[in-house]
Amino acid sequence: MAVRKLWARGARRGMGGLGAGVLAVGFVVGGGVSPAAANWQPDSSRLCATEPAPPSGDVGTPSTPAPITSGSDVWSFVSEPDLHPMRVTVTARQPGTAPGHIFVGPYSLGQVVGQTGALTVDNSGDPVWFRPLPSTALQNADVKVQTYRNSHTGKTQPVLTWWQGSIAIPPTYTNLPGGAPEPGGCYYIYDTNYRLVKTVSARNGFNADEHEFLLTSRGTALFLASKPVPMDLRPYGGSKDGAVLDSQVQEVDLATGKLVFSWDMLEHVNLADSEVSAADTSSSGGVWDPYHVNSIDEGAGDQLLISARNMWAIYDVARSTGAINWQLGGRKNDFTFGPDADFYWQHDARFLPGNRISMFDDGCCNQPGGAPEQQSHGLIIGLDFSNHSATAVRTYYHAPPLYSASQGNTQRLANGNRFIGWGQSSYYSEYAAAGNAENNGLRSLRYDAKMPGSNISYRAFRNEWVGIPYYPPSVAVRAEGGHHVVYASWNGSTETRAWQVLAGPDADSLSVVVGHASRSGFETAVATNSPGPYFQVRALDVTGKVLRSSKVVKIDGIDGIDIDIDGGIDID
Repeated sequence: MAVRKLWARGARRGMGGLGAGVLAVGFVVGGGVSPAAANWQPDSSRLCATEPAPPSGDVGTPSTPAPITSGSDVWSFVSEPDLHPMRVTVTARQPGTAPGHIFVGPYSLGQVVGQTGALTVDNSGDPVWFRPLPSTALQNADVKVQTYRNSHTGKTQPVLTWWQGSIAIPPTYTNLPGGAPEPGGCYYIYDTNYRLVKTVSARNGFNADEHEFLLTSRGTALFLASKPVPMDLRPYGGSKDGAVLDSQVQEVDLATGKLVFSWDMLEHVNLADSEVSAADTSSSGGVWDPYHVNSIDEGAGDQLLISARNMWAIYDVARSTGAINWQLGGRKNDFTFGPDADFYWQHDARFLPGNRISMFDDGCCNQPGGAPEQQSHGLIIGLDFSNHSATAVRTYYHAPPLYSASQGNTQRLANGNRFIGWGQSSYYSEYAAAGNAENNGLRSLRYDAKMPGSNISYRAFRNEWVGIPYYPPSVAVRAEGGHHVVYASWNGSTETRAWQVLAGPDADSLSVVVGHASRSGFETAVATNSPGPYFQVRALDVTGKVLRSSKVVKIDGIDGIDIDIDGGIDID
């Protein structure tokens, strides 16, 4: 029986070189994966944003708090002791949800519960895949499934994408307006085996912005980028030696890295139209954020839909000329609003069929600009271009009512449902297409979940995803009450349905199946009376086929300790 050597700790988690513990060498028997695939490692030269931006607060200012990594709100695993994702509480689960897993990037404006990173969970709230980051001053945002097109071959494949970097959150970062990306951020693209495909960075001195990253059918990436531009702000109530946080739409060819398109807010939108005054920039390094662009979408032809939160406006832009075709909301609004159609501080504007626009209307929270206070909600607006009118077609409110000062999204699902990420409120929800009305948030509700503590996610998505990790399953064995308990997990596998446990007197004699159990959450515990002392687990698919085998571990007879057969020790 062939025995192969591979990295068994950092690589198996698919963390792209981030957040890994000390590497330990183990052995895997069988599994049907080529040595090249088993030993695949991301090219470290392609990694980016692996360290947080340097703090900019005053000397002596407390740094970003350490995460809470134990307790009832945090997951801990015997087979993956370095993973501590947050525990999500599912508050409503009704028939009629769309298929797919849920994707979030948990972090906090205070102390985060669990590690920050990219997280996939199922409808029960159990983790499916987690990629932790090494510092709470690093965040992942806009974690979602997209389609990547290889422009050389023309082939397409599903991928996971996200932004990674540091967000300007006081008191650690006071050099930029709150929510702006610190320098050094970038975008990641991962394949279905959790291999790094590509990283993407902004061009021309701009910083990659966490608010949007879209892959196109042209083999390009559309994203937002920002940078401070020095400016005399006295005409807008600010200081002479101030700066404007400019926002730019950039498009990069993924094959060549060439910038193929850009569109600049400062060149096309009047600063005087902002709903945020330039008078108070003392907590943002003198930088004014008049625009705060937070989404891009592509429409038919050469249309781009651009949302600017601090303008209370959504712009339809012609790519070919850069001209603004029309504006919805804000001080140069081209439409008359019907009842419940007005919005403030909005996020995530998307084209829908039939001259409709969806968005997340934050609508609050006693912020500058004098907007009336209203509940945050998902909103679909119908546009009548003949009469220049805007009508509320559907609304999606939460029960209890939520007031999100920032962030959020409204996702259209394949079955017509809407998935709502509540931004600065710690919830995500799914509703039937019909929606509901203010103070009637339970109507049409199909699913609701709450993140622990003050945890939030910039956006939340439900996407269909098939993950088959390039790294092997994880295994740990504990002696408990006169028998052995084998703990099995495979971070990111969506296809594992059951586990087999093999045991034997030596590493080459693991032919006896001593345990079998259906997968039960991220980690499955299987009790066995076998003395071992060598153990291994196999992940099985829905047909009972072996997907992959773990490394081999040896129990040494001491409670709580198992030993990799190369001599490395894992202690709980």
